[in-house]
Amino acid sequence: METQPLTKDRSIETNKVLLIIGILIVAVNLRPAITAVGPLISDIRTDMGITNGVAGIITTLPLLAFGVFSLAAPRLGYRFGNEMMIFAGLFTLLFGIIVRSTGFTATLFLGTAFVGIGIAIANVLLPSIVKTKYPGKIGLITGAYTTTMSAFAAIGTGVSIPLATGLNLGWEGALLFWSGLAVIGLVLWFPQVREARSAKEKADAAGKNKSKLPVPGTTIWRSSLAWQVTLFMGLQSFLFYGLITWLPVILHNSGGLPLSFSAWVVSIMQIAGLPMTFLTPILATRLKNQQGIVTMIAGLYVIGFIGLLVSEATWLFVVSAILIGLAQGSSISLALTMLGIRAANGKQAAELSGMAQSVGYGLAAVGPIIIGSILDITASGTIAVYVFIGVAVLKLFAGLGAARDRTV
Repeated sequence: METQPLTKDRSIETNKVLLIIGILIVAVNLRPAITAVGPLISDIRTDMGITNGVAGIITTLPLLAFGVFSLAAPRLGYRFGNEMMIFAGLFTLLFGIIVRSTGFTATLFLGTAFVGIGIAIANVLLPSIVKTKYPGKIGLITGAYTTTMSAFAAIGTGVSIPLATGLNLGWEGALLFWSGLAVIGLVLWFPQVREARSAKEKADAAGKNKSKLPVPGTTIWRSSLAWQVTLFMGLQSFLFYGLITWLPVILHNSGGLPLSFSAWVVSIMQIAGLPMTFLTPILATRLKNQQGIVTMIAGLYVIGFIGLLVSEATWLFVVSAILIGLAQGSSISLALTMLGIRAANGKQAAELSGMAQSVGYGLAAVGPIIIGSILDITASGTIAVYVFIGVAVLKLFAGLGAARDRTV
């Protein structure tokens, strides 16, 4: 008599474990294919015979793809299911990594665009999965997957040069390395596709899918709060991708640090932010508003950037990078948490995520190009760091609005 309920309970627990594992493995794939590029920029630029400004497009292309396909992702998720579209995103990412690594200029940019498309889809729909499946644990789950994402972003930066030069893989092989994670992601996420399909078939058989909610509309675009969340997301992305791409070069050119060590400083910056990445969402969901967190983030950014300007000793550059890392770790996880706590339900979370990541990453896309062009013109990182400070101040004002205790 008790066998069937016990078996059912075990099945439910297994599905929950598989979902957590699936969310984390998707998060693993959301950054290293991009962050691995920064330390290799000089090799790619030399091999391809391109300028710093053009090389910046390699990082900008995924962000442009984020901007375009983040708009489509909520509707695709509604039409085909979030689980299926995340699987499709991982497959697109895998395809892009392989194409990008073939060693030709055209395929470098084409594959990079597909990398961006794949990541964009998963980026947008993962917060909706969390909001729908774990409405009471948004902070904890967001903290866990954001920390995982950030950790592998740091690993992507740190191991690029060892893979390219230490293992003699070249920049092509170093970028291709990350296809293995995409394959693992496809395998471990597939149970969610199968589970969602089974649930849909059961609902169809029971006649529960005859009356569907309308496809998310565009009313969210008229919300000032949604725009503040979007700007907060975009400006933190501007800083993240600008720093990931060009901080190694800035530390090398202006600070006199070896390029390989500069790459590790950027990895240290990202690793330093991991505790903040995990703790910030948990704290944010327990506070009535998050304006104190936003103010702290801005302060850490500004102090860290000023440190880069005045530092002469190597250890001071490292300390400054750690402060920036603390701000960045808290910033990205708070931005993703806002997508859940500022939305009323899972569908609205997907819509807000699509808006924030499309416009936000569109804004961020100009970051690597602007910083790369500044480095081309000035041959110094000082002006670039001043730009970072200005963006951090603008981010403070957007964040103070986005942190209010309201929903869109």
